[in-house]
Amino acid sequence: MIQGTGSSVGKSTLVAGLARALTKRGLRVLPFKPQNMSNNAAVTSDGGEIGRAQALQARACGVAPTVDMNPVLLKPQSEVGAQLVVLGRVQGNFRAREYQAHKPSLLPVVLDSFERLRGAADIVLVEGAGSASETNLRAGDIANMGFARASDTPVVLLGDIDRGGVIASLVGTQAVLDADDAACIRGFIVNRMRGDASLFDEGMRTIARHTGWAALGLVPFLDAVRALPAEDAADLHGTAAHPQHGSLLIAVPMLPGIANFDDLDPLRAEPGVTLVMVPPGKPLPTGCAVVILPGSKATLSDLAVLRAQGWDIDLRAHHRQGGRILGLCGGYQMLGRRIADPDGIEGPAAEAEGLGLLDIETVLTPHKRLSMVSATLADGESVQGYEMHLGLTRGRDTRRPVLLMPDGRQDGAISPDGLVSGTYLHGLFAADDARRAWLGQLGLPAAPRRHEAGVEAALDALAAHLESHVDIDRLLEIAQSRP
Repeated sequence: MIQGTGSSVGKSTLVAGLARALTKRGLRVLPFKPQNMSNNAAVTSDGGEIGRAQALQARACGVAPTVDMNPVLLKPQSEVGAQLVVLGRVQGNFRAREYQAHKPSLLPVVLDSFERLRGAADIVLVEGAGSASETNLRAGDIANMGFARASDTPVVLLGDIDRGGVIASLVGTQAVLDADDAACIRGFIVNRMRGDASLFDEGMRTIARHTGWAALGLVPFLDAVRALPAEDAADLHGTAAHPQHGSLLIAVPMLPGIANFDDLDPLRAEPGVTLVMVPPGKPLPTGCAVVILPGSKATLSDLAVLRAQGWDIDLRAHHRQGGRILGLCGGYQMLGRRIADPDGIEGPAAEAEGLGLLDIETVLTPHKRLSMVSATLADGESVQGYEMHLGLTRGRDTRRPVLLMPDGRQDGAISPDGLVSGTYLHGLFAADDARRAWLGQLGLPAAPRRHEAGVEAALDALAAHLESHVDIDRLLEIAQSRP
C-alpha cells in the first residue's frame, strides 16, 4: 500500500508507474483504492463508475477497470457535502459529518472488493487517500491505516520534496501516528526531486535514521507524466498558459464543481493549441477561437457561479463576435434555456434559467446514465467515449445532433448558426481523427499526434524511470511480508 504525507504528493502516478513496471516483469497486477474523493471519474467494464486514477492504473496493468478497484467514491458537490458512490452506484448525498458516522459500515464492502482482487492477482497495488497523518479522521478510517490494519497490508510512505519540508513530513508522520499504525510502515520514497539528487543523500539517511524505515527510492521529477490524466481539480490550478503567437486559443472557465476534466487533455497536448484554464476573478480572454464549458458535478450551483463571475456576459460577447462555444455534459446543460432539479438530486429542489445559447431544456432525474459509447460525428468521424450524467435534455436544437449512435439514438445539439454546440459524450477529443477534424474547422492544420499512443508512451517512460530510481525488488519483498 502506497500512502502519502499529504494530498497531491504523487501517489496515483507512482502506483500507475509501478503497475506498468511490474506488469512488464510478467506479474498479474491489479490496482485498488479503498476510498477516493474526486469528480474525475471513469465508466467501468461492469457498468459502474470509479475514480479516473484507478482507471488509468488499470490501463497500466493492461486490464479493464472494474468497480472493485475503487469501491467507495466520494464526488464533492459542495464544500461540506458529497455524493457517495459504492461499488459503482450512487447511494445518496452525505454531509461531511454524516459520512464520518456512516464510513465504518463501508469497511466490509472495501475488504470484500480487496479480497476479490487479491484472489485474481499476483500483487495488488493499493493507493491511500490524502494524508496518512490525519489522526483526526482515524476513527472508522477505511482509506489509510484503518484499511492497512484490517487487511494486514504493509505500507510504504510517499513524500514530495518539491513541496518543501519533506524530511519533517515523513518523520512527523511517524511521530503523530499510533504506534501500531506506524508499525505498518516498512519503507519510504521521496518523489519529484529536481536538480542534483546527491544533494539529498544525507536527507534520505536522516529520514531512515529517525524512522527506522527502509529508504526505497528518491524519484527525480519526470516531465513525461504531464501526458497522464490529472485526478484532482487542484492539479489544474496553475495550468493557465499565456497564448503563444499564432496558436489557437481555447478558454475553459474553472468552475468549482468541474468534473471529468481529462476531456481536455488531448487539446492541451496538441501542437498549435493554447488551452487556458480561466480562474475565478479573471474574464474570459478576448480573441479565443472556442470557449469550452466543462462537465460539472453541481450544474445549478456552477451556473450561478458562472453568472456571478460575469462569464455569461463574456460568453455572449464571444458569440456575437463569431466565436464558438462547446458544452460538455453539465456545460451542455448550462447552454440551454432552463435546468430543473425537481427531486433535489444536486441539493435543494430548484430550477434556473440557463444561458439561452441553445434551444434546449434539461430536467435532472434520479437515474444516472453510465455507458461506454461508440458513435459517429455529423461529418462522419468515428469516436469512442462514455456517458456519465443525470438528466434528460430536449428541445428544438437537438434536431441538429452532434453524435449519431449505432442504436439510432442521437446526442447533443447545435445552434442554427452552428457556433454553439453541446454533447453528453466524454472523451470526444481522444479520437485523433475527430479531434483533427474539429481543430481543422477552426483553421488549425492537422498534426500527426496520436493521443492514446502518447499516454501509453508516458506510462512506459514512467515505468522505466521507477525501475531506475526505486528499489522495486525490495518493494516486492515487502509486499510478500505482513506488518
